[in-house]
Amino acid sequence: MSKRLTIPKTYKLAIGGAFPRSESGRTYEVLSKKGDFLANAAKASRKDARDAVVAARAAVKGWSGATAYNRGQVLYRVAEILEGRRAQFVDEIAAQEGVSAAAAGAQVDAAIDLWVWYAGWCDKYAQVAGNANPVAGPYFNISVPEPTGVVAVVAPQDTALLGLVSVIAPALVTGNSVVVIASERHPLSAISLAEVLATSDVPGGVVNVLTGSPAEIAPWLASHADVNALDLAGAGDLNWIDLEIDAAQTLKRVLSPVPGTDAVGASLERITAFVETKTVWHTKSMI
Repeated sequence: MSKRLTIPKTYKLAIGGAFPRSESGRTYEVLSKKGDFLANAAKASRKDARDAVVAARAAVKGWSGATAYNRGQVLYRVAEILEGRRAQFVDEIAAQEGVSAAAAGAQVDAAIDLWVWYAGWCDKYAQVAGNANPVAGPYFNISVPEPTGVVAVVAPQDTALLGLVSVIAPALVTGNSVVVIASERHPLSAISLAEVLATSDVPGGVVNVLTGSPAEIAPWLASHADVNALDLAGAGDLNWIDLEIDAAQTLKRVLSPVPGTDAVGASLERITAFVETKTVWHTKSMI
């Protein structure tokens, strides 16, 4: 029996619940740690970034309008599907990062656990981030956290999956939509994760994944007037000060990269980083 030829895969972008090629037609080769060919990945352009922002903006109303309990159910469903495709992610991570199957498996398990952790916060974070404020007078004064809107993210570049999950999941908890630039060296798991999201209950456009060069794409997202916030977790090797300056032109909320960390891990601070606080005054009824 003759040996079957492998079928090289071209990993596309994930925009608005669909998987288009880059409008530029560009791709780049993804190589293993040893330099072996793994797959082709789409190289996103400025136009792709703009399309992703349009899709994210259209998705904000529905996702932020869902109940916190429902968002928690949806995120938990993502963890369930990710668990079911564990073997695929282990193979991809081992090939991309050049690590053992055991190390790749540990990363996938940590990513699944992180989804579950963030899913549990969906209907709880408001009790921590919001509060009833003491006032001198016959009033109620209540602060309520609300989503910022469209969050553009430069994902951590050193890990294929765990760093990506650590920046996407907390933004989704509060009802934001996301445009994320995946790791340039390890993009395959990012698109596979987008496939998981597409087959779960996450509405199309809530998470949009761009692959290619962060140095090329990030400035367009930082300066885009319809992006409300910028997470530079994986931008430590870029000129991120210029990205912050670009973001300031449209008054974006910005989370700067922290030297020596790649944003991996459970963090309540990452949940509250991209919320706005609405304060409501109401008179006490006089009987």
